[in-house]
Amino acid sequence: MADPRFLLVRLSSMGDVIHTLPAASALRDTFSGARIDWAVDPQWTRLLEGNPDLSEVISVDRRSAAGIVAGVRRLRAAQYDCAIDFQSLYKSALLALASGASRRVGFERGYAREGLASLFYTERVNPRGAHKVEHNLALVEAVGARKSKPRFVFTVRPEDDERVVQELAEHGLGEFFVLNPGGGWRSKCWPAERYSELHRRLAGRYRWRGVVTFGPGEEGLARQVLDAAGDPPPAAIALTLGPLMALMRRARFVVSADTGPLHLAAALGAPVVGLFGPTDPSRNGPYSTEPARTIVVRNPRSCETTYRRGDSYSPGMLSITVEQVFQSVERLLERGA
Repeated sequence: MADPRFLLVRLSSMGDVIHTLPAASALRDTFSGARIDWAVDPQWTRLLEGNPDLSEVISVDRRSAAGIVAGVRRLRAAQYDCAIDFQSLYKSALLALASGASRRVGFERGYAREGLASLFYTERVNPRGAHKVEHNLALVEAVGARKSKPRFVFTVRPEDDERVVQELAEHGLGEFFVLNPGGGWRSKCWPAERYSELHRRLAGRYRWRGVVTFGPGEEGLARQVLDAAGDPPPAAIALTLGPLMALMRRARFVVSADTGPLHLAAALGAPVVGLFGPTDPSRNGPYSTEPARTIVVRNPRSCETTYRRGDSYSPGMLSITVEQVFQSVERLLERGA
């Protein structure tokens, strides 16, 4: 019997791609000779580079008709037996359909983000467990994958490490921690001035300086943190995905709201303090193979789990005090993280 040919569809974003990696490793552990390809947006291919659980990473550029046609042509040429859609949106379900796979597996309508996307699947799964990692594992278990220890595999290139070493040296940094004030929605972010106050307290307590990480369009936010952070100031460093992985791997700890860099740091094994308001950490929290290296700060009485993409800070995030976060860092370090 020929080895199966699987297509995994998880186009974006950073945290969601990361939380799908254990599903790929479970498939590989069960079907060692299978072809396992992953369709992903171009900006996230770096997360999957060099992953031994995957046979090929297929970049699907949906910004143009030509890019979509080229991507679909590559998918159809592979002649997949089964396409698994982890994203449950029309765009991902249609891509699974366009691949030509006769078996298409996804989440049932009540769970899917866009419920009618489930009409494009031949099999629909009602996931078990609390966390997204468990939900994604339910999809591959439906096609025969056995339970296995979650695995997060990333490739840090030597040039990425060299870039980070150079940046740290230029800023006069030895041991350091990371503050990541950005996020996709303002409603799940923590105010910049609180990151500034937290830096002052942490630098005074541990004599380490912070690195403020930020993405495209977040330069002003990083500047707000620096302007009020006191002396010694943190260093603001804009990094692409590869060097960001190298940086997170070296950090003493990382403090961030529910956004991609938090999940990247946790998956890399860095100690993390995650700040949560409108999103539920039991479902979307930092997932680490070493749970003692993660702490979540949330005040459930002060917020609702809405997942609402608001343009202002949510009451839940505003209820988190600097003292709470500072004490969480202390507990994390007392654990020997």
